[in-house]
Amino acid sequence: MSRRPKPPRTRPARAQPRRNLIGRLFGALLWLILIVGFVGPVAVVVVYRFVPPPMTWLMVQRMVEGRGFDRQWVPLKSISPTLVRAVIAAEDARFCQHHGFDFDAIRKAMAANESGRRLRGGSTISQQTAKNVFLWPQRDWVRKGLETWFTALIEVIWGKPRIMEVYLNSIEWGPGVYGAQAAARRNFNTTAAELSSAQAARLAAIVPKPLAWKAARPGPYIKRRSGKIGAAAGTVRRDGLADCVL
Repeated sequence: MSRRPKPPRTRPARAQPRRNLIGRLFGALLWLILIVGFVGPVAVVVVYRFVPPPMTWLMVQRMVEGRGFDRQWVPLKSISPTLVRAVIAAEDARFCQHHGFDFDAIRKAMAANESGRRLRGGSTISQQTAKNVFLWPQRDWVRKGLETWFTALIEVIWGKPRIMEVYLNSIEWGPGVYGAQAAARRNFNTTAAELSSAQAARLAAIVPKPLAWKAARPGPYIKRRSGKIGAAAGTVRRDGLADCVL
């Protein structure tokens, strides 16, 4: 007596709706990532084009460390051109020529690091501004990738004058001291608008290590460094290397 063939198995009727639900959830997740990763940063950058950025991650970290908080926002027109030229001379001589990234400086930095010479960076003022305003201080690949994204955004949305304005109002210039106005008052008992060429060069000289180096009471190294920056700032003025800002 022959056996009857077994009927083919069929999947439960609810399997198809479940797949549809998973697909919709996955699509919603992709949209959320798109909004958070792309639309969100663009919106924040647009807002900061007109509104002074609030406290940065570094400022919060320093306050937790008990270093205090002194920051007085001033517009770029209230900051001495001597300071603008000094920081361009010290930090990013091609600020007005590049679009956020100085690839020649990056190649030189990589060559120096690979040869075992003193570690040097290739970050532009635009990159430093993006890092200071939007990101955390610690170095890692995630932060570097986000720094690249924010740098491109501020170059397109802000432009050079706004980048310089935010930079000079946000960078650290001593324990709990942020921005040109607070730095000028704390170090020289003057305003950012009234900084002399020598004072501006000293402030620019301590930007890499603001907690260790002093602008008001410079040691021999800072005196030499500020002298070189002062001379380079003269070249910046003569060659029009700050014309995109001033």
